Amino acid sequence: MLKKLTIISITTFIVIGCATSPLGRKQLTVLPAAQLDTMGTEAFQQLKQQTPVETNKGINRTVKCVADAIVEVSSPNQDWEVVVFRDDTANAFALPGGKIGVHTGLLEVAKNQDQLATVIGHEVAHVLADHSNERVSQDLALQQGMTLIQAVMNPQSQMGQMVMGVLGLGAQFGVILPYSRIQESEADEMGLYFMAKAGFEPKESVKLWQNMSQGGGEKPPEFLSTHPSDETRMARLNQSMNRALQHYQQAQASGKKPRC
Repeated sequence: MLKKLTIISITTFIVIGCATSPLGRKQLTVLPAAQLDTMGTEAFQQLKQQTPVETNKGINRTVKCVADAIVEVSSPNQDWEVVVFRDDTANAFALPGGKIGVHTGLLEVAKNQDQLATVIGHEVAHVLADHSNERVSQDLALQQGMTLIQAVMNPQSQMGQMVMGVLGLGAQFGVILPYSRIQESEADEMGLYFMAKAGFEPKESVKLWQNMSQGGGEKPPEFLSTHPSDETRMARLNQSMNRALQHYQQAQASGKKPRC
């Protein structure tokens, strides 16, 4: 009876949260958008309190110019706050609630406005594709499932310990990591189209990842990473390049020619 309840509970949890990403992929999303927006806004406020903010007007103007162009074509009805943080890591992020953060270290790797647009478009795509909700929902589903499974079996027995260990690895490498890689690839493709529609040169997206790959440092094998390898990213971007170039040509013809 308990096993039957376990299956019903997990199935109900998944069915209720079933959604579809902008690229047509099935997602598990169970949190209200308003709750995620609140979480994103609070997290961003904490970051601004804990991390120095760049005050250079030229840097802020460039970053905001690129971000505004991406937002105009991707989510024109939402207000986005853009902040440049003094941080040497080559990174940027976007949070639910309309928040974009760019590290000064990224400006050393993104050599021009088009490469910076690649990253900002990618990060905005994560938010618009509801990836944050999906990740939280996956974690909730995993915790719920593991709790119910523990109630079904005897975790103190040798077999119970072995099964729990296998399920832990199975959950980690069979669910969470592959979905994260899918999310990254999805954001790459969506971000590529965003930058192209905004009038940025889409071919520069591949050059950005060439810059990233030359950054040095030991990287984990792709199958143990939540991010695709630089080589995989570049290959997939090239697969979507013809469509992106069409968007770019249409944007240029309509007068979208950013000068950030």
